Amino acid sequence: MKKLLFVTASIVALGAGLPAFAADLAPQPVYTKAPPAPVASALYDWSGFYLGVNGGWGWGRSSWDFGGVTPEGSHDASGATIGSQIGYRWQSGPVVFGVEGQGNWADFSGSNLSIAFPADINHSKTDAFGLITGQIGYAVNNILVYAKGGAAVTGNTFQINSALTGAQLASTNNTRWGAAVGAGFEFGFAPNWSLGVEYDHLFMPAGNVTFTSGGVSTSDRISQDFDLVTARLNYRFSPVVLKY
Repeated sequence: MKKLLFVTASIVALGAGLPAFAADLAPQPVYTKAPPAPVASALYDWSGFYLGVNGGWGWGRSSWDFGGVTPEGSHDASGATIGSQIGYRWQSGPVVFGVEGQGNWADFSGSNLSIAFPADINHSKTDAFGLITGQIGYAVNNILVYAKGGAAVTGNTFQINSALTGAQLASTNNTRWGAAVGAGFEFGFAPNWSLGVEYDHLFMPAGNVTFTSGGVSTSDRISQDFDLVTARLNYRFSPVVLKY
């Protein structure tokens, strides 16, 4: 009996001392799994060479002055255009710089009855044009807006036809250099593909054009300007660069 009481008292004493012993122990650290590192989102990079196609509509106005003095009237010339472009862009922060060459087939044609010579119809047709321009733009990820400017060249055919029979009386081909300004919007819908819309205005200076008919040469001073709206599809050859 004495042994049982001794054992019981020992157990009670040990139980009473455990909380105090536990309180003396230092708190143990709690280990948790570190959260995953954030994934950086990729930003579209417009740098690199690109090649593309374009198509749309153009319209312009031609004014004729016989001998550079006598007005013969004006006419609108409009039609479709399709072509291609090649260029290079490089990006610094949100600012994008570029250079581009563009060549297009065109069918801009129109005519008017000559005021000075009512028996004649003056006809103009622009069947090709080219642009060599510089660009500066602002990019927000895969959206780019830009302005452009540079040189323009057009290939033209000018004709004088009979107002009575429609027969061609005289014709001459003419290549003319001028200036171009424009602006565009481009959207990168895939890592190397972009789709855009562009507006351009071509300033073509007036120039003297010589016609020869029946061994007789005459001259007209012809001025032109054009407006173009085209849709563009570009493929960029350089890979996308990830920025963080």
